Amino acid sequence: MKFSEMPYTRVDFPAVIAQAQEIIQRASSAKSGEEQFEIHQEFNKLMDHVRTLYTIAHIRRDGDVTNEFYDGEKSYYDEKLPELNAVTNEYKKVLFATPYRQYMEEKIGPVAFKSMELEMKSFDDSLIPLMQEENTLASRYSKLIASAKIMWEGEELNLSLMRKYMRSQDRNTRKKAWDAFSGFFEENQAELDEIYDLMVKNRTRQAQMLGFENYIDMGYFRMNRNSYTKEDVQKLREQIKTVFVPLASRMHKNRQARLGVDALRYYDMGVYFPQGDPAPIGTPEEILESGRKMYTEMSDETRDFFNMMMENELFDVFGRKNKATGGYMTELPDYGVPFIFANFNGTSGDVDVITHECGHAFQSYVSCKDPIADHSRYLTMETAEIHSMSMEFFAEPWIELFFGERGDDYRKMHLEDAIDFIPYGTMVDEFQHIVYGNPELTPKERRDAWNRLEQEYRPYMDSTGCRFMEEGGYWQRQHHIFEMPFYYIDYVLAQLCAFQFKIRMEKDHDAAWADYMKLCRLSASDFYPSMLKQVGLTVPFTDGCIQKIVDELDKKLG
Repeated sequence: MKFSEMPYTRVDFPAVIAQAQEIIQRASSAKSGEEQFEIHQEFNKLMDHVRTLYTIAHIRRDGDVTNEFYDGEKSYYDEKLPELNAVTNEYKKVLFATPYRQYMEEKIGPVAFKSMELEMKSFDDSLIPLMQEENTLASRYSKLIASAKIMWEGEELNLSLMRKYMRSQDRNTRKKAWDAFSGFFEENQAELDEIYDLMVKNRTRQAQMLGFENYIDMGYFRMNRNSYTKEDVQKLREQIKTVFVPLASRMHKNRQARLGVDALRYYDMGVYFPQGDPAPIGTPEEILESGRKMYTEMSDETRDFFNMMMENELFDVFGRKNKATGGYMTELPDYGVPFIFANFNGTSGDVDVITHECGHAFQSYVSCKDPIADHSRYLTMETAEIHSMSMEFFAEPWIELFFGERGDDYRKMHLEDAIDFIPYGTMVDEFQHIVYGNPELTPKERRDAWNRLEQEYRPYMDSTGCRFMEEGGYWQRQHHIFEMPFYYIDYVLAQLCAFQFKIRMEKDHDAAWADYMKLCRLSASDFYPSMLKQVGLTVPFTDGCIQKIVDELDKKLG
């Protein structure tokens, strides 16, 4: 079914909760493992229907944040979804205690039960008012960011549409664009500080109500970290500082020489060539058709996937003034299809949507054929991001379709941009550990902490002249920090695995692709370290893993 034809009705939460309670009652008195499993599938189907309707409303609201109807629906779900969490938590308690645990573990896997345990430890009915407030704050942040109206050469642009000019080949143009972009955050700094301060205090209160010292452990549980710890992440951060930051510094030294500038200023961020970074050729519609050609040639599975997406209007990627910023892949479980939301803006980021977000969507398309929904339901983000970031590298043989004669420039830029990301992504993670480990910090103390981390992770960056960055406010543009605490390290872990796939595909493409497909099909049927081992990847926490990746990447710089 085409997305525009998908019917929407507001979820009747009292009716859904009553239906769920009836299912819970039957689940608690199941007479066999088979009956328990059938009831479980029924509960999943009910929750999938709620998720489908909520997601349709969410996508349509993001497509036009001024749409009063869908904006009202978003507010409605912000209030009501925590109430549904109470019911799902009640169901999980019943399932977790089932006398048919062995049978159910064989049917849906041990990952589901471990993930349920973490969910139950991080939720209680008493948290509902705070969770509703947390959702409202996240929506307030999202709406504020989407409301940006920047006058640029007689045209009113949002933050997403400014990015094209922030990466202009003309240094003066991009400085002017960066200053306009930064000006929005400077003007709204007090409100951004207030929103985040309220969020930190809210989440800290939630954690302490459940007996946690602070939000860090609770945040890990909510991120479903079911097979590694904050100590593992800290160990990774130390490896990044000692081994990867020097590689990034060497790369940026090469970039500085290539650009012919005396220093890498803030407005040189994301710029890799003096003649300007490669931009996609053709219209947005032509970029999508190039994507169709690429996926048709890549494999039978990717061909069928992309055609299905195009035929069913499952892309909303063209930039519009009143559209929410950012991009994502989400799922519409009633229809068994993914959906991709993005903002094309004339930069290489448009092609990243066709590779990165399509990597997510392709995995969703592959895994939806699994009759056990739990294998996808409990997919952890550090695994999900491997699907997307690795697809970016698997797409590189077709990159001339998008960039013509500048295909090699794009491949160089893509690799260097991925290297640049690792220190930044790790810094975002450490910043959040500092913030939630010290929730009493003032807004200024948080910005000071960010500035200290900048010196450790990005010593090559010169922010002189940009008050927004000089005063340590750059993190406020990173919506994950506000809306999805502790998510960002998942990108780092996944990028390190994607580097491993890149190194392998250049030696044996077919074997690397076979393992990639295997990882997509595994979804969340096993734990993260075990799945990596099954597809020939090394867990990034492992001693020496980062050094091996750095040694291989060092050969490619120049």
